This record gives sequence, C-alpha cells and structure tokens, in this order.
Amino acid sequence: MNPQAKLIFTSSLLLGTTITASSNHWVLAWAGLEINTLAILPLISKSHHPRAIEAATKYFLVQATASTLVLFASMTNAWSTGQWDITQLTNPMSCLILTSALAMKLGLAPFHFWFPEVLQGSPLPTGLLLSTLMKLPPITLLFMTSPSLNPPLLTTMAILSLALGGWMGLNQTQTRKILAFSSISHLGWMAIIIPYSPKLSLLNFLLYTLMTAATFLTLNTIKALKLTTLMTSWTKAPALSAALLLTLLSLAGLPPLTGFLPKWLIIQELTKQDMAPAATALSLLSLLGLFFYLRLAYCATITLPPHTTNHMKLWHTNKPTNPAIAILATLSITLLPLSPLIPPLI
Repeated sequence: MNPQAKLIFTSSLLLGTTITASSNHWVLAWAGLEINTLAILPLISKSHHPRAIEAATKYFLVQATASTLVLFASMTNAWSTGQWDITQLTNPMSCLILTSALAMKLGLAPFHFWFPEVLQGSPLPTGLLLSTLMKLPPITLLFMTSPSLNPPLLTTMAILSLALGGWMGLNQTQTRKILAFSSISHLGWMAIIIPYSPKLSLLNFLLYTLMTAATFLTLNTIKALKLTTLMTSWTKAPALSAALLLTLLSLAGLPPLTGFLPKWLIIQELTKQDMAPAATALSLLSLLGLFFYLRLAYCATITLPPHTTNHMKLWHTNKPTNPAIAILATLSITLLPLSPLIPPLI
C-alpha cells in the first residue's frame, strides 16, 4: 500500500476515535464511528485476496447496521426527551437498541458472528487494530451511558460471550481465530462490570490492549498464522517465544501476571453488588479460555518441532525485533504489584 494512503487511513482512524471519545452530541459520535469504519476497510482489503475482500464486506455490513441502530436509538431518545446529549439517555427503548448496537460493534455475543471471520481475513497488524483501537469508541459510548444501561441484559451478554468465546476457541488451529475468540471472552468481562464500575471496565480494556498488542506483534514478527508454524518458532526466536509464553498466560489471567488483576477486581466488585452467582459463572467459564491459551503456549514453547514436518519450513531471517514488543510484553507480565494503588482511583 502507498505510504501516503496508509498515513491518511491511520490518521482517519485516530480522528474518528477522538471525535467519538470527546463528543457530547449523538450525531458527532455517530460521525466518528462512520469515519472509523470507512478508514479501516482499505486496511482490511489491501491484500486483494478474496478472503480479505469477503472480510471487508462483512465488516462494512455489520458496522453500517450497528451505526444505523445507534442513530435510530439517539433519534428515538431525542424525540421523547428533546435531548441530543449522550449522557441524557433516559428512554428505555433507546437504551435497549443502543446496547444491542454497541454490542454488535464490539462483537459481544450473540452478535459475535462476524468478528472471527473478519479477523481471519485481515493481516495481523490490521487484526491488532480491529481488536484494540476499533473497540475504543463503542466502549467510550458505553462508559458515557453506563448509568442508563440495562444490567440484566449486559450480564446475559457477558456470560454468553465467555461461554461462546471459550467453547468455540477450543478446536481452532488458526492463531487469528483463537485471538478473536479470546477478544470475545475478554469483552464479556468488560460488559458485565460497566453498569457498576465503568472505570474498572476501562482499566480492563487498557490491560487487555497491552497484552493483545504484545501477542499480535510477536506473532507478526515470527510470521505465525497457524499452530503448525508456531511449533517451529522456538528454534528461530527463543527469547521472543518465551515472552509469548508469559504473555499468553497473562491473557489467560493466571495469578502472578498482569492479566489476573482485572479479573480479581471485577470478581471483587461483583461480589460487593450481590452478584456472586454471576462471578462464579464467569470464573468457571474462563477455564475454557485457559485451555486454548495453554494450547497456544504449549505449541509456542514446550513442543520440539518434529523432524518430518507436513509444511514448508520458513526461512530463518535475522529480522530485528521491534522494541515495542519488549516493552508491551514486560508490562503484560509485571503490573500485578500495582493492584493496591488501583481501588482508590476507581
């Protein structure tokens, strides 16, 4: 892709995200969402492969439908209340439509069907944008409308997301699809807590972004799109594979690592809200996700490559590792000691 075109699309992504995150008016927020959608489409389809074109088409149709529902919800609310302010969402029907529209934009179950297919058809750097930056505007809108949201609906969506994300990720062999189902599971944790503690949901999103960025950049460096390719990465980049092992375990939420921090705080907050059954359900369903993270980690570091492989071996290239990977991987592993500082801020 032309560097000037790439710069324009990246700038448009940042512009759309900034407009949505900083707006008070529904029409401005909708305009930011549309700018984001139109800017990411060329990045998804830049390889001109039929699968990439299919992914871009699916993404456009789903996002256009969700944006239409956002506009419809805001118009319905303005019709009944006379307010276009985002924080003045008081009409119950508008709240329901808006929650469904933002769940569709994020990829929350039962509107998750498009996300794994789109991520599978996109290059890894674009997949990183789809999993992190493109989810920031809808989460910002959920943050601003959190007092008006319907907690039982979000709890149902969150439990469904963890169940489907964990269950459907078990049998995958493509790393991008595994990370897509991982994203759906993590969104469940963010969705269930946003009516009670929106700041905690944003903290969860920030830590998820750190860990996912480290994982995507590592996989992009070692060019691992399938589990069979991942098995031979240990001989090419042992230090990078070791960092990937710890980052994946952090994504799984194992205790000494950063990924345990948001889960711990969310379970604590749900218990305070007398939602112990929901917290128990989330904890048990997260074990499904733990299985495929351990499978990825096992393929990346613990297995030795077989002598008779069924695929072509990749060339060993001395490509320099991006310093951002080291920084992100370190943050993804070592932030748990900051946990005593977080409750006063939330």
